[in-house]
Amino acid sequence: MSNEGLQAAQRKMADAGVAQTAIDVFSHYYGQLEEGVTGSIPEDTIEPYLDPPRLEDVTIDPAQAKSAFDQLVVINLNGGLGTSMGMDRAKSLLPVRDGKSFLDLIVEQVLAARRATGSRLPLVFMNSFRTREDTLEVLAKHPDLPVGDLPLDFLQNKEPKLTVDGLQPVTWDPDPDLEWCPPGHGDIYTALQTSGLLQQLLDAGFKYASVSNSDNLGTVPSPVLAGWFASTGAPYAAELCRRTPADRKGGHLAVRRSDGRLILRDTAQTPPEEMDYFTDEHRHPFFHTNNLWWDLEKLDAILKERGGVMGLPLIRNEKTVDPGDKTSTPVYQIESAMGAAIEVFDGATAIVVGRDRFLPVKATSDLLLVRSDVYDLDERRALVQKVDTVPGVSLTSEPYKLIGDFELRFPQGVPSLKEATSLDVQGDWTFGADVSVVGAAVLGEEGGTVPEGARVGTEG
Repeated sequence: MSNEGLQAAQRKMADAGVAQTAIDVFSHYYGQLEEGVTGSIPEDTIEPYLDPPRLEDVTIDPAQAKSAFDQLVVINLNGGLGTSMGMDRAKSLLPVRDGKSFLDLIVEQVLAARRATGSRLPLVFMNSFRTREDTLEVLAKHPDLPVGDLPLDFLQNKEPKLTVDGLQPVTWDPDPDLEWCPPGHGDIYTALQTSGLLQQLLDAGFKYASVSNSDNLGTVPSPVLAGWFASTGAPYAAELCRRTPADRKGGHLAVRRSDGRLILRDTAQTPPEEMDYFTDEHRHPFFHTNNLWWDLEKLDAILKERGGVMGLPLIRNEKTVDPGDKTSTPVYQIESAMGAAIEVFDGATAIVVGRDRFLPVKATSDLLLVRSDVYDLDERRALVQKVDTVPGVSLTSEPYKLIGDFELRFPQGVPSLKEATSLDVQGDWTFGADVSVVGAAVLGEEGGTVPEGARVGTEG
């Protein structure tokens, strides 16, 4: 191990006030990185996971569901900036419906669930050092959100980016903040422990946690799922959805041949020559939603047993120190995936849920869909699909990729899609008010303006 590089990174983290346990986790991965570990999971080391239980087959006694819900905390991952969409603030602040952001709607979902059940149901966000201030400013507008003395957030750890050439902490004078990165959402376990929040939740009588991403409005608090998880006695569970051709890049669970454990395999962990196996929705029929359930007591025991180092598989992410400048210094970001912890827990399980619990917004095409009349908000503040089949939406990259450019092209709001089967926008088009897409619509490379009240596509 390069003592010089590792020690420099450890000093930098300690000087920045990073918890010692987080430094220990970083040191664990640094050793793997120097050894050339890439986290690759070849196809011949796994078996497909073919027969998980399905939520549609679950029957839970209402009293059991209520009991589990009374002991549940909702944890939301909120560390992302939405840089792929041109944002420099928390992605969850993006307006989604009726001028309300992801953050607003998540809060409303939790408050609605409290009113419906009488459960305490705390909501806690894991922020990064780049999302915390803006997020807490919005949450302050909801004075009824806090539960007892529990905080509304805890902070994800940070670590130095490492030069590809030499594995030294990178220096970037134009913006020293860019010398740092979050360690991926696998850091949630370390951050829960080092922040003291895990112990605080246990002391307050909470036993279970439901965890999801802040850009997924499908994870409405569910007493039935809470009751199912409690009934299994499992320490950990993942929500899965059935794969379609559109989900071929999503990570999947598999059974490791060497020990029979469930593991998570992501794209970055698949050898390039084996991507045909990874993307085969028949061979690996379910994808991992990143919606998780934990038994907090068992999580606490595992963390104490391992000294806070969960030992999740390494994800080596190669970037440039300034993501907006591809000529800047090449760096490694050491990351891990929250869902990979499934292999750590004896008796971990999974359940197949409906697609309504997986509505992520990763690109502006997804945003167009959730803003459209394909969905509506119900009394739970959940997005409810109003059509039999969600239309496919493809927006040509450049004029629509960044949120500012996207908004300029829909000055009067997004078009109606309830009669559409697909929308393929190939050029630079600006949409007038009250546009309707019907059937399959293709707007060509020539670009232009779609006039107010227009109906575009195939009428039948």
